[in-house]
Amino acid sequence: MGHGHGHGQAVAPASASGRYVRSLTIALGIGAGFMVLEFIVGFTTGSLALISDAAHMFTDVLGVGMALAAIILARRTGPTVSRTFGLYRAEVLAALANAVLLFGVAGYVLVEAVGRISDPPAVPGLPVLLAATAGLAANIVSFAVLRSGAKESLNVRGAYLEVLADLIGSVGVLLSGALTLLTGWRYADPIIGVAIGLFVLPRTWTLARRALRILFQHAPHGVDVGAINAELAALPGVADVHDLHVWTLTSGMEVASAHLTLAPPAQQSDVLTEAQNLLASRYAIEHATLQVEAPHCARRCQELSW
Repeated sequence: MGHGHGHGQAVAPASASGRYVRSLTIALGIGAGFMVLEFIVGFTTGSLALISDAAHMFTDVLGVGMALAAIILARRTGPTVSRTFGLYRAEVLAALANAVLLFGVAGYVLVEAVGRISDPPAVPGLPVLLAATAGLAANIVSFAVLRSGAKESLNVRGAYLEVLADLIGSVGVLLSGALTLLTGWRYADPIIGVAIGLFVLPRTWTLARRALRILFQHAPHGVDVGAINAELAALPGVADVHDLHVWTLTSGMEVASAHLTLAPPAQQSDVLTEAQNLLASRYAIEHATLQVEAPHCARRCQELSW
C-alpha cells in the first residue's frame, strides 16, 4: 500500500493579527499625534519629564508601526515556490523587536531615575500636568482599541504592551506634575520612573518568551502533544503514530504534521479524514499534513530515525 498524504482544508489558515489592522492604524495615528504634542511642550518648557515621556511614546509609535508593517507585509506577500508559508513569521519577529525595544526603554528609565535621585531636576507643574493629561487620554483610547486583539495576536499584544507601558508612563508624569505643582517635591519624578521601569520589565519578558517559543517552534502554549498523539493513535484504523510535530507559524495559526500507520483493512482516505477532523475540531489545527502509511513503510521510518 502506498503513502497517503494530505492536509485539512475546512478553513484556510489565517493570521490573527490581520483582523486588527484598523485598530493598529487608529492607535498609530493617536500615538503619533500626541507624541508630537509632548515633544513640542517638553522642549518649549524645558521639561525633562515630558521629553522623556515623549521619547517613550516614540517607542510606542515605532512599536505599533512595526506591528502594522509586519501584518501588511505578511498579507501582501503570499506564499511562493520558495516561501511556502509566505512572510507570516515577520509578525513574530516584529513582536520580538518590540520586546527588545521595551527592554531598552525600561533600562533607560531605570538608569535615568537612579541619576535623578541624587540630583532631581525641577519639573514645571502646570504645562506638564496638561500635556500628561492629554497623553493619558490618548493612551486610554489606544489601549481600548487594541485590548481585544491582544488576546489573540502576539504581534498586536506587543503593540498593546507598548501602549500600556506608555499609559502607565503618562499616569506617572501626571502624578509627578501634580506633586511638583502642589508640594514642590522634586523626588516624585525619579521615584515614579523606577516604578514605571519595574512595571514594564516582567511584561516585556513574557512577550519576548512567547515570541521565542514560536521562533524555536515549540508546541503552542496549552497544547498537550502527548494527548494529541494518544487521540490520533486511538482512531479506528490507526495502528501507530510517529513523527508528530505541532508548532505555531504565527499567532492564531497552528500547524501540525504526523505519520499514521494504517491497520488493515482500514482505508487511507477514512483514516486521513478522521485525523483531520480530530485536529480541527479538538485542537483548532486546520493546517495539518498527515502521512498515512502501510506497516512496512512505518518500519522504514523507524530505521531512518535511528
